[in-house]
Amino acid sequence: MSTVRIATRGSDLALWQANFVKHALEVLGHTVELVLVETQGDRDGRPFGEMTGQGFFTKAVQDALLDDRADVAVHSHKDLPSATMPGLEIAAVPVRANPRDVLLVRPGAIRQGDALPVAEGAAVGTSAARRRRQIATLRPDLELRELRGNVPTRVQKLRDGHYDAIVLAAAGLERLALDLSDLHYAQIEPDVLVPAPAQGALALEVRRDAYDVASLLTDLHDPFSYRTVAAERGLMAMLQGGCQLALGAHAEYFDGSVKLRAWYEGVGCQVEHPSAEGAAMLAYEALGRPAPRQGTS
Repeated sequence: MSTVRIATRGSDLALWQANFVKHALEVLGHTVELVLVETQGDRDGRPFGEMTGQGFFTKAVQDALLDDRADVAVHSHKDLPSATMPGLEIAAVPVRANPRDVLLVRPGAIRQGDALPVAEGAAVGTSAARRRRQIATLRPDLELRELRGNVPTRVQKLRDGHYDAIVLAAAGLERLALDLSDLHYAQIEPDVLVPAPAQGALALEVRRDAYDVASLLTDLHDPFSYRTVAAERGLMAMLQGGCQLALGAHAEYFDGSVKLRAWYEGVGCQVEHPSAEGAAMLAYEALGRPAPRQGTS
């Protein structure tokens, strides 16, 4: 190919992710350009629960592929709905970053010795249904508030006093390398707050018939990251869920097995199976084979 066109959102984090893929392809000898796309999630500032449709941060980027304005779409994997877009496929999942959540706390609101080290009754900002449900279970004393905006905007809202603490993905904070020295940084382990399916992973998507493009991405694919993501998103697919499903799923692969921890609607489980598909099915069974929730796919 003469030039590989990468479709991406224009947020700081999305551009970091797209430029990461761009640099990797350039190292392999390819010429690459970015195609910026505005998504529904970028335009609409309402809480996610009030928005209609699905793929708030991904559909417009996928449309750029289908319209042949781009050759590769770079997504935060956790933003993709469980149902695949007709005509498209995931060609590669690069090495996964830290999948954990992080609690950022203003200095005056810290409470040491707690799994969520924030003062009683504190106002905590998050936009994710998964985080809200789990935090409400762990700390019913906390006041949960809606939090929208890109990562630097969310951090600034915390500094400006709109919240006592906020919850963000560790991967985004680490990728942007923000100066957080004035805030208390508490990484939350997956056995306390179970991360979103595929959190910390990227998805490189192409048109299904673009075999030449898919072959270019082979060297960027990490089979171990793919295996853990497949287990987490496999469970998500069984629930026919999107990125606003209140599901936590975190998989690890070692000693020839996929170990999957999941949390859904107040029920938690841990399972183990040699395959990603098997681990997803065992978790689905352990959660009680819950019926899909209307409007989450």
